[in-house]
Amino acid sequence: MRLFSSSSPPPPLPSSPATKPSPAAALSSLRLRRARPAAAAAAAAGGPEREDAAGGAGPFDRRMEEIAKKVPLFEPGVGEPAATAGRPLPINLELWLHRAKVHTRKYEFAHAEKLLDKCMLYWPEDGRPYVALGKLYSKQSRFDKARAAYERGCQATQGENPYIWQCWAVLESKGGSIRRARELFDAATVADAKHIAAWHGWAILEIKQGNIKKARNLLAKGLKYCGGNEYIYQTLALLEARAERFEQARTLFQQATQCNPKSCASWLSWAQVEMRVENNVLARKLFEKAVQASPKNRFSWHVWALFEANQGNIDKARKLFKIGHAVNPRDPVILQSLALLEYNCASPNVARVLFRKASQIDPRHQPVWIAWGWMEWKEGNERTARSLYQRALSVNSTNECAARCLQAWGVLEQRVGNYTAARRLLRASLNINSQSEVTWLTWAALEEEQGDPVRAEEIRDLYFQQRIEVVDDASWVMGFLDIIDPALDSVKKLLNMDRPSGPARQGNATSTAEQDDTTTMTPAAAGELPGSSTPQGLSTANLDSIRSAEGLSTSDLDGIVDPRAPYTRQPDSDLDVDGFIRRRLGLDPAELDAVLEGSDPRGVVSQRRTRGLTRKPLPLLPVP
Repeated sequence: MRLFSSSSPPPPLPSSPATKPSPAAALSSLRLRRARPAAAAAAAAGGPEREDAAGGAGPFDRRMEEIAKKVPLFEPGVGEPAATAGRPLPINLELWLHRAKVHTRKYEFAHAEKLLDKCMLYWPEDGRPYVALGKLYSKQSRFDKARAAYERGCQATQGENPYIWQCWAVLESKGGSIRRARELFDAATVADAKHIAAWHGWAILEIKQGNIKKARNLLAKGLKYCGGNEYIYQTLALLEARAERFEQARTLFQQATQCNPKSCASWLSWAQVEMRVENNVLARKLFEKAVQASPKNRFSWHVWALFEANQGNIDKARKLFKIGHAVNPRDPVILQSLALLEYNCASPNVARVLFRKASQIDPRHQPVWIAWGWMEWKEGNERTARSLYQRALSVNSTNECAARCLQAWGVLEQRVGNYTAARRLLRASLNINSQSEVTWLTWAALEEEQGDPVRAEEIRDLYFQQRIEVVDDASWVMGFLDIIDPALDSVKKLLNMDRPSGPARQGNATSTAEQDDTTTMTPAAAGELPGSSTPQGLSTANLDSIRSAEGLSTSDLDGIVDPRAPYTRQPDSDLDVDGFIRRRLGLDPAELDAVLEGSDPRGVVSQRRTRGLTRKPLPLLPVP
């Protein structure tokens, strides 16, 4: 006697609630349930159907057939991409990104690009591979490829990754597409209002364009949405110092160093401001803080050495330069400044050796060639100076360094009497940088020397007509400081923090007036016209020079320290430099000279020249 039809399976027997099925029984039941939909799917695809004794499908089979038609639960995907079919473990993304970074540092761009392509294949929704690939292309000057990588990343992440927008904006800003860069920075802030790099980068762009009030608004929004940040505080402090509001600048620098006590840039910028107001004791302490925060930072030892040279501490400055070179043997700027120091100490041969070493470390660093050419011109070697200037222009003839080189070359030709060549060089310099006051006034002085005062006055008028006036609204600061630190009771309390005593304030006012006189210095006072050979001190008006690796400007090449100035002994430093470099850097102070003389520039040259991009070869230069 048959109790069930052949088409429908018997119903499961009710199990006792106190008795659990064994693992083998559960596995067998799972296999049976997985096999039934597969059979139903095969029947739906046209396979042989199971029929009951009456010749029709049972209700259970019909229901499973309908489910199999709607949801193919147990069939493998057809045409499924590899990203979702066999994606590796997420740890591989981190490993590949790290390996790509290592290959990029070694200038092995092909290997890095392959790894990043694999990352984008398996994890298209992650924005980090697109950012790394865009920076990789930018490092190779393949800017169209970099834009395409960023655009692809924005599409893959549906525009929700602010890092890609921000990197794309920085690329457009460097390329001169200011309007496009603003749009991209705006997109980054829309994607994530708490992305601090977008607010800060946008503010830096506006500062370079002269829109100071707009930059302040952007920095204020960055603080509003992101909270305290060292970079925003530091940039605001530099703006305040540029506007000669030094108390506000100190307050902002204090906020920056509280956000990150290990920020070497904040300590150096603060020290630079104190140098400007001739608060030398505090500046020296800030330099000590900078080297303690980052002992291997190339700027900390360099700027501190320049400060000591300006104060007349030649031996200490020389020692700091040597420490900086021992820590950063690939930095040509430190050797360049040390060479200028040696030249001012009446050691031109030592300076030539240092200049040659710096040029071998980085042959494409233009300020080294410009400074070397300036020294040879002062020594009376005009032919060698012209060759060095030509070498600098062969690296790049369209940037700011090229403008300074052309200006210095024009002064050389003016001194030797080649006035036609001097006019041509000065005009070429102004075509690159039309805002250079020194170049305009040098040209005007040349015309006066040639007996044409009318032409000289026309040149001065032309300069005043085309120069860009940067206007800063001082009244807006009072409302801005309210949002910097809500914990402060009032703006008055904020402005009275760390206020110096009465004599100090008078000294600051006097130094400010002197600074105004030096910033409007004529070319004759700067030692660029005949009859003026007095070397001037290092200018501290440009606060951005701390973070730029472009070296010294032409106006700074007239000397680091006046050797005829009386020596004034400064109070001893609180930092034991010898013990510090022994403890933190493992350097022996007695071997600094041996390290400087024995270092082989060919051994520290970057691997870029052997395994990286092919570059235009520089012309051979006959040197004395």
